[in-house]
Amino acid sequence: MGQTTHKSIKDWREEERPVEKLMARGAGALTNAELLAVLIHTGSGEKSAVALAGEILDLAGNSLRDLSNTSKERLLAVKGVGTTKLASLTAAFEIGRRMTSDSPATPTISCPKDVAGYMAPHFAGLDHEECWVIYLNRSNRVISKECISTGGISSTVMDVKIITKRAIEKMASGIIITHNHPSGNLRPGGQDMKVTASLKEALALLDIALLDHVIMGDNGKYFSFSDGC
Repeated sequence: MGQTTHKSIKDWREEERPVEKLMARGAGALTNAELLAVLIHTGSGEKSAVALAGEILDLAGNSLRDLSNTSKERLLAVKGVGTTKLASLTAAFEIGRRMTSDSPATPTISCPKDVAGYMAPHFAGLDHEECWVIYLNRSNRVISKECISTGGISSTVMDVKIITKRAIEKMASGIIITHNHPSGNLRPGGQDMKVTASLKEALALLDIALLDHVIMGDNGKYFSFSDGC
């Protein structure tokens, strides 16, 4: 990175300091380590913020994407990284994830492949399970989507009563359930199949269709209960 780890950022030429460099030349002029240095703000001991950021990046082979998947425990194991710096990094990666998944358009969902394309940006990099519901009108156009529950590495709760209630409130004609398996194993578990059957039955009584239940894995891979498309 060009600077010794024993040299404070305050001793660098002004145009070399990450914040000043960002303001003068734009964020695109900064290296990955410099961008992270702006986020974590300070270094540790004799290490500058950029040097500390470099150590953090080393955990993920200088890949920001892989860094976003790095566990909190590994990040906290880096000397100089505390809960405040960890929170800044976690928030930044979540903002990036949400920016990728947000879309001003309301797409039409016609098959499992559409579901995977719509939800993959959100699930990318998550190290825990989340259950999301996509609410659709009669033309299968998305009304909205929302996270119903979050869980641990291997499970999350899919409450039939809550999902049914929210579908009624949204005046949805149909819904799609989607959740991720961080392990990469797309095979549905016994609880997945049980909840899917119970939810389909409960919604049918209200003339609301459960169009699909899609389990998301890595790199856009998925399993669909409907076997459509």
